[in-house]
Amino acid sequence: MGSDRRNRGFHRLDHNFIYIIYRKSNSIIHKLDPRVKLLISIQLFTLALLVSNLYNLAIIFIAISIFSLLGKITKRLLRTMIFATGFSALILIINYFAGYSLIYSIQIALRFIAIVCSTSLFFLVTSPDELEYVLRWFRLPRDLVFAFVTSVRFVPVILMDTLQIIDAQKSRGLELEKGNPIIRIKKFIPILVPLIINEVIRSGELAEAMESRGYGISKNPTSLYSLQLIKQDLIVMFITSISFISIIFFGY
Repeated sequence: MGSDRRNRGFHRLDHNFIYIIYRKSNSIIHKLDPRVKLLISIQLFTLALLVSNLYNLAIIFIAISIFSLLGKITKRLLRTMIFATGFSALILIINYFAGYSLIYSIQIALRFIAIVCSTSLFFLVTSPDELEYVLRWFRLPRDLVFAFVTSVRFVPVILMDTLQIIDAQKSRGLELEKGNPIIRIKKFIPILVPLIINEVIRSGELAEAMESRGYGISKNPTSLYSLQLIKQDLIVMFITSISFISIIFFGY
C-alpha cells in the first residue's frame, strides 16, 4: 500500500515537475565539463539581455533548441518554455499598454523566455555534484556552496513530501479544489504544517550526519573528483565563444 502510494507520487512528480529536475543521461551535453555548460548558459543569458532585434532572438532560440536536442531534454525544456510563456504574455501586455510598440513588447517578452530557458538549460544537464565542483572551482565560501547545493538537492525531495502529504490529507477528506480563494488558502494549512515539520526534522538529521562525518574540521577539504577539460570540451568552448563574439560585434 505504502509502496503504491510512493510510486504514484513519483509518477506525478515525474509528469508535473520534471522540467526543473536534473536527470542523468549519456548525452553529449551531459558529458561536458560543468564549467563549459555554465559558460554556454551564461553566453545565452547574456545574449538574451543584449539582443536588439527579432533576428538575433531567433538565433538564440535556435541555439537553445540545438543544445536541448543534443542534451535530450527537449520535452522538459519545452515545458519550461510553456511555463515562462504565461509570464511573458503578462510582460507583453504591460509593456504595450505602457506605451511601447507591439514589436518592442514582443521582443521583451521573448527575451524573458530566452533568459528562463538559458538558465534552465544549465540546471537540466548539470548534476548537484557538478554544480558543487563548479562553485568550489570559483573559490566561493564552502558553507555558501554547501547551502546552495543542498537546497538544489532537496527540491525534488520537498516536492515529493508535498505530494505525499496532499494525498494523505485528501484520503482524510480534504477537498482543495472547492471553495473561494480564501477558503482554498486556508485548506493548505494542514499541508504546510506537516511539510514544515518534516523539513525541520530532515534538516536536523542532515546536521547530525554532517557532524558525524567531520564537516568543517578540515580547512582545506579534498575531493575524489577534479575538473579537467578534455578535447571535446575545448572544441565546444571554441565554437560557442566564436559564435558569441560574432553575434555581439556583428549581430547588431
